[in-house]
Amino acid sequence: MSTSPLISPLGTETAEVLEPDEPGRRGRRGDRSAGSRERVTVGTIAAYITVGIAAVIFAAPLVYAFFSAFKPSREVMQAPPTLFGSEFRWENFAEVFTYAPFTTYIANSFFVSIAGVLVVLVVSSTAGYAFGRLRWPGRDVVFVLFLGTLMVPQEVLVIPMFVVMQWFGWVDTYQSLIFPWAFTAFGTFLMRQFFRGIPFELEEAARVDGAGPVRTFLQVILPLAGSALAVLAVFTFLNYWNSYLWPLITVNDYSSLGTLPIGLASFSTQNGTRWDLQMAASIISMIPTTILVIALQKHLVKGIATSGLGGR
Repeated sequence: MSTSPLISPLGTETAEVLEPDEPGRRGRRGDRSAGSRERVTVGTIAAYITVGIAAVIFAAPLVYAFFSAFKPSREVMQAPPTLFGSEFRWENFAEVFTYAPFTTYIANSFFVSIAGVLVVLVVSSTAGYAFGRLRWPGRDVVFVLFLGTLMVPQEVLVIPMFVVMQWFGWVDTYQSLIFPWAFTAFGTFLMRQFFRGIPFELEEAARVDGAGPVRTFLQVILPLAGSALAVLAVFTFLNYWNSYLWPLITVNDYSSLGTLPIGLASFSTQNGTRWDLQMAASIISMIPTTILVIALQKHLVKGIATSGLGGR
């Protein structure tokens, strides 16, 4: 037997009325609940197993590179491969900075990446606001054409971009490392998708208070876009930090303007490759990006979920 409250016309509970249970009703409900819990448990276990296997596959090269950074050079590429070397060489990390101007490479990568992030955040946020919140003739057509540039591979653009850098006199300068890839459509698309999800009532309230488009953008819209800006900052930093082809083309003086990818390639010479130092340098180059992703992990998850990249 089950009970249900009797509601009076005035909306107050007056009594409880007994309702007879249907034959087998409770049993079927219990069976369904148990079966649901069982299915959820099996599915969860299968998901954890799948994610665990994928994590092992993707982490295996990183683990091998980490331990190879402490091996003698002759043992890194030996066959069959071993995880641990005959000795643990901490001095490989110190030798990295004496074998090549690795401090300069790190400083250049930090400067170029941070400057590129700042430029991209300014350009993408303003362009995303113009495409997502402002109304002007031909807006959608221009956005589709701008978005179409994402289909053009970077390798196709390096030659005309290099010619443009020659016209500006920017070859072998920091400007050539920062500005050419700061005006891509990805950041604009990301910010536009996020801005379109902000209620228009906030913008209308700002206009009622006398705020123009610029003031509305700076004081109302932009403060709400912290997570999306964090996602864009991380992606942009990684793009600049790991860029190899463009610095290789536009930089001639590697000793003063070389970045980390160029520095990693400097351990391979005509006399051979110092695999131990290259592995150690690779581990050093991964530290800043790892710290950045861990520090902004919560913002990344929130930003991806709310900016149109989460499959909505």
